This record gives sequence, C-alpha cells and structure tokens, in this order.
Amino acid sequence: MDIVHLLPDSVANQIAAGEVIQRPASCLKELVENSLDAGASHIQIILRDAGRTLLQVIDDGTGMSTTDARMAFERHATSKISNAADLFQLHTMGFRGEALASICAVATVEVQTRREEDELGTLLEISGSDVIRQEPVQCAKGTNMRVKNLFFNVPARRRFLKTDQTEMRNIYTEFARIVLVNPQVRFTLISQDEVVYDLKAGSDKQRIEAYFGHSQRHLYSSQLIDIHIDTELVNIHGFIGKPENASRNPQQFFFVNRRFMKHPYFHKAIMTAYQGLLHNDTTPSYFIYFTLPPESIDVNIHPTKTEVKFADEQLIFPILLSTVREALGKYNIIPSLDFDTTGKIEMPLQGQNKSFSTPAFLQHDKTYNPFHPPQPSVDSHWKSLYDIPQTKNEYNVIHNSDNTPSTALFETESDSVHPYQLNNRYIVLPQANGLLLIDQHRAHALVLYEQCLKRLKDHNGEVQQLLFPEIWDVGVADEYIVDSITDYLHSLGFELNRLTRGSYNISGVPAILGNQSPLSALQQILDSVREIGNIAQDERERRIAWSMADSSAIPYGKSLTQNEMTTILTQLNSQGEYNRTPNGKPVSILFSNEQINSLF
Repeated sequence: MDIVHLLPDSVANQIAAGEVIQRPASCLKELVENSLDAGASHIQIILRDAGRTLLQVIDDGTGMSTTDARMAFERHATSKISNAADLFQLHTMGFRGEALASICAVATVEVQTRREEDELGTLLEISGSDVIRQEPVQCAKGTNMRVKNLFFNVPARRRFLKTDQTEMRNIYTEFARIVLVNPQVRFTLISQDEVVYDLKAGSDKQRIEAYFGHSQRHLYSSQLIDIHIDTELVNIHGFIGKPENASRNPQQFFFVNRRFMKHPYFHKAIMTAYQGLLHNDTTPSYFIYFTLPPESIDVNIHPTKTEVKFADEQLIFPILLSTVREALGKYNIIPSLDFDTTGKIEMPLQGQNKSFSTPAFLQHDKTYNPFHPPQPSVDSHWKSLYDIPQTKNEYNVIHNSDNTPSTALFETESDSVHPYQLNNRYIVLPQANGLLLIDQHRAHALVLYEQCLKRLKDHNGEVQQLLFPEIWDVGVADEYIVDSITDYLHSLGFELNRLTRGSYNISGVPAILGNQSPLSALQQILDSVREIGNIAQDERERRIAWSMADSSAIPYGKSLTQNEMTTILTQLNSQGEYNRTPNGKPVSILFSNEQINSLF
C-alpha cells in the first residue's frame, strides 16, 4: 500500500505560514510591503488588540483587477518575478508569492481593491484558505486589506502569542524598519482607535526625527553626524550618533536597497571605527543605507528577508569603516578644552613650512569651570542626606553565588591607616596583607543599593519636590513598560503622571538622587527593565534597585575628601557587603604583599 501522498493546499499553506507569519508583526510587514510595491503614497494601519482581532492596511496604490485579486491568494502567485533570473534583479520588497496564501490560511481575510481605470472594485473574503464570497463593490482606488482573528484555526499558535504589550512592541519594531527606509511615503498607525503615529513624507533625516525625536532627544538632527560616500562598488549614506550620546540600548539600523537587514559583520566595522570613543557598556546609534546593484546581493536566504548575502562584503567592510572614521574625525576636528584636567595644556604648533620643536603651553585656573558653576556642596553630608543606617540588621544579608554569606569587604587594624584617592576613580586602602583598590562609584552604589531595595519592599521612598517639573518622553513603544513599573518608581520616590502617549510629567524625585539627573536615572531603569522582560518580581526589584543606585552614586572623576572616603568604606563594611556588584562587576581588588613584591 502506497503511503506517500500530496498534502492539501490548505495544510501546505498552514505549514508555510509557520515560517512567514509568526505573529501579528510579521503579518503587518508582508501587507505593508505589498502596499509599497503597489506604489502607495499613503499607507494607513489600523490595529485592534495588538493585531489579534484586527489588522487592517489601507493604501492608495495601483489596486488589483478581479482576476488578480483572486490569484493573489494562491500559493506562489506573484507579480514580482517571472523566472529564476529575476531573483538576482529584485527591485521589489516581496517576490515569493507566499505571504497572502499563508495569511488567509490562518485568518479571515477581507480585501477591497480597485484600479484607477475600473469603475467598480472587487470584494473578496477568504477564511482558512476557503473562499467565502467574491463580488463587485464600490470602493476607493487602491487596496484595503483586513485580517481578522489571526490564528483562529491554529489554537496552538495563538496560545503562544505574548501579551498585547509585547506584541505591540514587536509591531512598533517592524513598523520602524519599514518607515525609516521609506520616507517618501506617509504612514498612519492607529491602535485601539487612537492615532499613535502620523508620519508625513519627507527626507531620511526628517523621518528619523519624526519617529524618534520626540521620545529620544539624543537623536535630534544636531546629535547626528552625516556620512556619505560613492564608489563603483557601493553607495553608502546615512547618519551615526555622536559618541557622547551612545547608550546601552541604541537605535541601530542597516538598510540595503531600501530593505532592512541584519549584518553583524558591518556592525563590527562601525564598532571598530568608534574604538576608544565610547564609555563602557555603551554602543552608538546609526542609520546606514547601502545602495548597490541587485545582482551583487542575495535576499532569498530566509522567508523574513532580513538576512542578506553580499558578494563583496569583505570589500565593503573597509569602505564603511573608513567612512565612519572620517565622519567622526571631522566631528572631533576641533578639540574641546577640558577644564577638569591638569593646569597645563600642551599645544604643539605647526607652521606652513616648518614645525616648532618647542611646544607652547597655556596656563589656566584649574578651579574655574564655566560649565560647572559653584554650588553648595552636599558631599560632606552624604551620611545624613542618604540616612543610611550603620547596622546591617535593617537590611537583607546579601549572599554570594555559592549562597554563603559574604564577609566584610575590608578590615583595618589601626586608626592611623587612612584611605587615599587614585585618579579620582579608586580608593586605595593599605592593609596588613597588601593593598586594597576599591572602585569608588561601585562601592557607593552598593551602599545605595541596599537602601533602594528596602524602599522598594517597604514602599516608603523619600520624595524631593521639584521646583520646575521635567518632562520624560519615552515614546509609545516603551510606555507600557513605564506603566508596568509605575508602582516601583513611586516606591523609590519618583512622582510622575502621564501627560500624553509616551510622555510623563516628573514633579518629584527620590532624595537619594541628590544632584544627579532624574531623566538619566529613569532612562537607566527603563533600559534595565526592557532588557530583562518578564521575570520574577524579586529579580525585577533587584534590577530596578541596582539601576537606581548605579545612577545615584558618586560619579567617576569626583574628588573625595578623606572623610568622604572613610564614610563610604565604613558604611560598606558595616553592611557586610560582598565585593561584586549585582551584575557581577568587581568592587575591590586586593594586591597581596607577595604580588607586590614579585613586581620588584
């Protein structure tokens, strides 16, 4: 008895949908790309329940005839290519002919479409690959595609969808990848009957500012550096972020021939260009657009079409690297005068025909810094300001990874031993068995961490009212994260109220924050929560407490008095703290007498 047989088209389409349509965001991507291929100048996206109940895409493109509308939902039916050679001459976003067939296999799809030369359009409704109805209808030029009840006939797939907030975040991510590379098209995104984005047509930079500028101020045009180079091999243009605006969660986009792509090799080129210009744990934002002949790339690697293979990527790498380096060099061509450096600045002079062998020196008053006007010092009142108890009984005992209580960080055997500061970054403390080097920022952050953790558990954060409230713009993609941690922020001492979508008013800040920026602290907390996603409440509290403590601790480069250093070390020692931060970074290193002697 023969056992090999052909699968029905409906089953084959559901299998294909497993690769092409993974969630509402991937469905949105396929429909919008079809609208772009149809030459639309305005695309409207309407969502209900993060695309589960309704995902509607309306465009003013060319539309389809009655026959084309019916054929478009057949598997491997496409207007983009005709033969295998066309795969290497692609000028459209889609070409496989799988998307619409996959969508209608796992949802109910209703489409209204009309060409400009037709008096009547076509209404077609398909559910689970079965045609429900097809009839003429009066409609506007273009295509109106409604996808309802996604995965209604695949309950296992629907059950594995995440929360509405998570699915909306995926939609925003996919939406950004499309709108940033198509600034010539107007996009409108409506969710739950509320307009989230209305992006007018414009240039690449205008689109970047319209999408990110309101929520991330470091991406304004003044904070972006233009790059551009034309070669016979490739044309590269776009924008890179200034080094000082690098962050732990930057916006990074590569586009090739107006298509979003992921490319770790080219990312390495950019990071190499920034080498030596970034702070620890930060990476720059960038928006890079590649244009090159279609035959020199292959986008037919994965159904999502985000992986692109280049024929000459090893030649493009140095071009990209040198272009970014040149842009950064032009930006940094005028050195800034650092008023916090030593009092002598060496200025080598170069003449047109000769160089001067003797450098000139400029003397300046080290105590004067116009960017940091004198303010009443609170450094000597850390202990009273932060109100940190001297007994560890009020706090939970922190354990090491082996679940054994940690010992005291240091021990002093004589009152004559005094700490001193190294490079305005480390506290050096002589010990009987060696020399202890302590990171001043991390040590202070550990002290504050215990206090923040206790306030999160007790919900009794001390609030310092702001004379002039500040506005915190997070953008619509992150507002659900802020809403989910509002109670934590209130427990720490933040007072904030929602103004509009993605925008909050800050009227009070934790007293522990001191003179540090509340916006920076809130952004650091937001970045931390975004990274961890859905985890246990205790772990979330620890992450939030550490983010708050890390942003409130004394910064590197701050000169400390002996009393200030002693206060930090005494508080840290009294808590019986461990010598690593919650994220695993060392707080102190002991150089033993044997190690020191071996150096000599």
